[in-house]
Amino acid sequence: MRKIIVCLTGLWMLALPAGAAAPLEEDFRKTVEPLLSTYCYDCHADGVDKGDFSMDSYESLSAHLEDREMWLRVWDNLRSHLMPPADKEQPLDAERAKLAGWIERNVFKLDPENPDPGRVTIRRMNRQEYRNTIKDLLGVEFNVDDALPPDDTGYGFDTIGDVLSISPMLMEKYLDAARKIVEVAVKPHKAELPKIVISGDELKAPAPLKKTGKGLPFNQPTEVTKKKVVEHAGEYQVTVDYQTTGSEEATSHAATVGLKVNGQEVDVESLGWDNRNSVKFSTKVKLTEGENRIALVTKETEKPLEGENSLTLVVNRVTMTGPLDGRVKVYPKDYYRVFYKGGAPKEPAEREAYARDILRRIADRAFRRPVDEATLDRLMVLYGGAAKEPKTVFEEDVGYAMTAVLASPKFLFRAEIQPEPNNPAKVVPVDEFALASRLSYFLWSSLPDAELYELAEAGELRANLADQVDRMLDDPKSMRFVEDFVGQWLQTRDVPGINVDPRRVLGIRDLVDAFKVFGAKQRRAMKLETELFFANLVKENRSALEMFTADYSYLNEALAEYYGIEGVKGDVMRKVSLPKDSHRGGVLTHGSLLVVTSNPTRTSPVKRGLFVLENLLDTPAPPAPPNVPALEDAKKGAKKKMTMREMMVVHREKALCASCHARMDDLGLALENFNAVGMFREDEGGEKIDTAGRLITGEKFSTVAELNQILATSRRADFYRCITSKMLTYALGRGTEYFDAPTIDHISAELEKNGGKLRTLIHGIVQSVPFQKRRGDGAL
Repeated sequence: MRKIIVCLTGLWMLALPAGAAAPLEEDFRKTVEPLLSTYCYDCHADGVDKGDFSMDSYESLSAHLEDREMWLRVWDNLRSHLMPPADKEQPLDAERAKLAGWIERNVFKLDPENPDPGRVTIRRMNRQEYRNTIKDLLGVEFNVDDALPPDDTGYGFDTIGDVLSISPMLMEKYLDAARKIVEVAVKPHKAELPKIVISGDELKAPAPLKKTGKGLPFNQPTEVTKKKVVEHAGEYQVTVDYQTTGSEEATSHAATVGLKVNGQEVDVESLGWDNRNSVKFSTKVKLTEGENRIALVTKETEKPLEGENSLTLVVNRVTMTGPLDGRVKVYPKDYYRVFYKGGAPKEPAEREAYARDILRRIADRAFRRPVDEATLDRLMVLYGGAAKEPKTVFEEDVGYAMTAVLASPKFLFRAEIQPEPNNPAKVVPVDEFALASRLSYFLWSSLPDAELYELAEAGELRANLADQVDRMLDDPKSMRFVEDFVGQWLQTRDVPGINVDPRRVLGIRDLVDAFKVFGAKQRRAMKLETELFFANLVKENRSALEMFTADYSYLNEALAEYYGIEGVKGDVMRKVSLPKDSHRGGVLTHGSLLVVTSNPTRTSPVKRGLFVLENLLDTPAPPAPPNVPALEDAKKGAKKKMTMREMMVVHREKALCASCHARMDDLGLALENFNAVGMFREDEGGEKIDTAGRLITGEKFSTVAELNQILATSRRADFYRCITSKMLTYALGRGTEYFDAPTIDHISAELEKNGGKLRTLIHGIVQSVPFQKRRGDGAL
């Protein structure tokens, strides 16, 4: 039959006019068909169509070569080593690369030197981005959960442009939110005397002592100091705010605390038992312009009686207010976010000019590019209308126009300027302002800061991109990227609220007792464990493969106790080396992953296996067919209680279920030693749990540790492609397509070369063509 097909194809080609035999078709017969005949046609040709997939059911060769959907399936399975099946003859790596490359060049028309950047739908900020943007722009902590509805998601993320649309009702909510935010941001204030604040932990004892003002035992005389620069010399009011701790009951333990300024003692206060959280004493002192040394000195005056507890001084803060002669006055710090020069001038013309400057500054940052004069004129019309009202207040007049800024599509939507927006063949680099926005919303989930904006304005951002990426990753705001990306990719966002019943899982009848074992504390710690683990990989530029090979994790006392790990005390999460005999190691054994992939009352090998396929290997199983019987149906008629593995075996005996479950069941059963709330167990119903299995690609394992090793070695190329595709999707706001293959392959190759370092991945995405460029809408 195969010979007949080839002969018929040849006769069809001879029947064409001279010169019409396409080189592509000739190349197919010479280069590709021999490989397909050797490795594919036994199951997908000559009348055989396993998986309802045939490779020779076409009317003409040209139509066959234009069937992009069919070749996409071939290409996907070839790259992921899913085909040919592990028990069949396997092509050499060179043959796989040859066939995949031929499909990319000749069917997909990909040019690795000039990749298609794709198109991104104009999208509004999601709730997290809106909250962060408002905070960074105006310093207002706005509760988006109460004010705005949850965002839709696509491709697993809430950054996808196609789902971030806006309805009239949602627009009303944004208008209402803008009014509420402005009310907080532009409150009128009177100028006040400047305040210089020193927190208790800034006051430090000389080395080698490690004491600070946050803990000064009465019975250990100590001096703690802090140097502070004063801009204006003069008389100041210095106030010390403190509390005493150590005993819930009154005690005779007593001490004194002396206040020193520039080496001279200016006040002494007696200390004793006091149950108040804030006690203050103050005095007036002379401070000089420049550096001044502030010190607190403790001295025990009376020891506690036998049986009494010792007391400790805790300094909350030291505040210096002045100069007291009133020649210098300032506004609160947040006031300057909007009114950057302070209060309004008295002259109307100067007030109007100041208002225009304020609105330009706010609009520039809010719109993430310079505001045009026409828009600024319209904002000034709003300001002018408000200013004409009786008993007008300058701040409120500016705030009226600011409401329009926060309700503007230029603020709510992340639009990018495109010279030919309707021409899909027009590919251009995004301008520097758009690049700054892409970068800041990728790594900070917020608008560009002043440094990014100024570089974009000067046209120098691209030239300094690598340094800016590292600066942003070193900034505490990068934790937003971790929380949002990992929270959705590894689903840690779902841990606090996911429906799991600890009573049923743990066999504890009392709800209160069950929640003591697995409750809010454990859920919170599980979420943080995975997020802090990933954050550490980014911060220290460690290998992404440590997600499978790590011999450490992030734990606090509650989670360590839950995992059976000793020696961890306190509520603070910290890096902990795992014991050599620990059942934990890598994200597959993190409580967060185990909980979000369980059912309310039992584990789910299907969910767990599917999670690994989709989120770590990027080889998702096909959607489940309709009317799939419940797993519990497998127990019907059984003479004994069945283990999970036994139920799965019965379940996948059904032809409807077998093919998909062959991919994912063993992956999920590898985690069966962990119950639905992530707690380790040796057996199930008295039967020892069997975690052995085999990947669809042929690798065998006995334990989750061995599975981790496989994922970090023979399957690491799949993982590199997967994490690259996931992060690219999150960063671009669209799903990855076949034309992104050159980008994904290039970044994956860099990861392989650099040992999988996380910053290699992030830098690779930022420098990639899809991140740097865009094309017009429409299909090519």
